Amino acid sequence: MSVRTESSAPHRAGFACFVGRPNAGKSTLTNALVGTKVAITSNRPQTTRHTVRGIVHRPEAQLVLVDTPGLHKPRTLLGERLNDVVRTTWSEVDVIGFCLPADQKIGPGDRYIAAELADIKKTPKIAIVTKTDLVDSKALAAQLIAIDQLGKELGIEWAEIIPVSAVGDAQVSLLADLLVPLLPEGPALYPEGDLTDEPEQVMVAELIREAALEGVRDELPHSIAVVVEEMLPREDRPADKPLLDIHANVYIERPSQKGIIIGPKGKRLKEVGTKSRKHIEALLGTPVFLDLHVKVAKDWQRDPKQLRKLGF
Repeated sequence: MSVRTESSAPHRAGFACFVGRPNAGKSTLTNALVGTKVAITSNRPQTTRHTVRGIVHRPEAQLVLVDTPGLHKPRTLLGERLNDVVRTTWSEVDVIGFCLPADQKIGPGDRYIAAELADIKKTPKIAIVTKTDLVDSKALAAQLIAIDQLGKELGIEWAEIIPVSAVGDAQVSLLADLLVPLLPEGPALYPEGDLTDEPEQVMVAELIREAALEGVRDELPHSIAVVVEEMLPREDRPADKPLLDIHANVYIERPSQKGIIIGPKGKRLKEVGTKSRKHIEALLGTPVFLDLHVKVAKDWQRDPKQLRKLGF
């Protein structure tokens, strides 16, 4: 039975995922479509580790966005696990959006992903040129032609090729218009108010991790994992003045990295706490007391036992 909206067009609902090499603008695009901050965005490549789903509600459709980590040639066990997550996700969604930044020529990383996409025959694919606010129309035209050519070379038939700028909000709703018809007919998959189905604890950990990554030198991006140990309402608080206690550990791989995260006289860790607390309070809609500790989990990216403990 198909569900019909008033315009008598069938209601559609399904999953879409954005793929692309690290830092191609996937998370920023997810946030722009959903209209709120759900996926972690950072100018560090390789920051998304969880499949965060953003949900776009429309009268005629519900589009569930699955945000995968960037696919790359793996160098560690963590890298291999991330790639497996990506491929599994691709085979389970209804439409794939391949993100290619407008300001960078198509490179080996993009070709590697495109070749993998070519193997997934049934799923429709849209090529999305991101970050169009960074280039002029001539460079954009050249990129559109290059992407068309890439599809022809690999035997990918793009359902659409669309330029967008999530930052300038250019064509973002048009992108949703193009994704919706590619979804199967059916009722909504999630309740109206939902924006993401990630458990709150995972999202809180991601917000802390995002704040911890900002301004840290290049050697740290992969070395940070955050685990929220507990989230409990503070007892003995009046109903109109609730407070949520959040205890979280920031894990790094080596003792020498501890000083980088904590900063001189603890200044850096304090900033991380202040910054992430604002985002957490906005997400949960309640005042928060955030207790942060930095711990060393030696070489956790290469150790299967530690990876499991840290949620991978």
